Amino acid sequence: MECIKSQLVDSKAQIIGEVELPSHIFGIPPKEGILHEIVRWQMARWRAGTACTKTRGEVRGGGRKPWPQKHTGRARQGSIRAPQWVGGGVVHGPKPRSYEFKLNKKVRRLGLKMALSSRALADRVIVAEGFPVESTPKTKVLKEFLDKLGVRSALIVVPQRNKILEKSVSNLPKVKVLAVEGLNVYDILNHDHLILEHTAIEKIEERLTRGDKNERP
Repeated sequence: MECIKSQLVDSKAQIIGEVELPSHIFGIPPKEGILHEIVRWQMARWRAGTACTKTRGEVRGGGRKPWPQKHTGRARQGSIRAPQWVGGGVVHGPKPRSYEFKLNKKVRRLGLKMALSSRALADRVIVAEGFPVESTPKTKVLKEFLDKLGVRSALIVVPQRNKILEKSVSNLPKVKVLAVEGLNVYDILNHDHLILEHTAIEKIEERLTRGDKNERP
């Protein structure tokens, strides 16, 4: 398999070399069908499913028949809370439910590899030795760092959660910071570039090969 390489930059956005990315994670040809299914699965899990309407039996009132059955010249009515009445119950309305459906871990893991590969094969992965913000959040400094890289939309991946970096990008609408454990297909595909902290590559490899080892006979 062809060797996958990425630019290595320092905290000042200067290119200082190249990094070889694991081909069994960053070199897998993406399949649109698998990626689409995983995004559907993610979005279904995020749906609240709390929409709720009342049926005619749950709406308050309507116990008495509004008028006699016959001799009024009007259509027969049994309750003022029937669906055809204003303020009546709703027919076949939504009720609280879960939209989640099952998707095998093997497929989810493969999809994550394909999403990472889609950015690597398009030469949109940048590896950073560090970032210019360390002790205090500074959006302006981080924005200048991204501008030097020529990046407007990016997902920054760090080994573990970095609250300072997260606060630094909170006002940048097309930039997001994620720890390796939170890395997912939707966020990768939703950003044009992938910026990996150098030490995060090993963590990604560990996460995506952990299941493979468990599945071996």
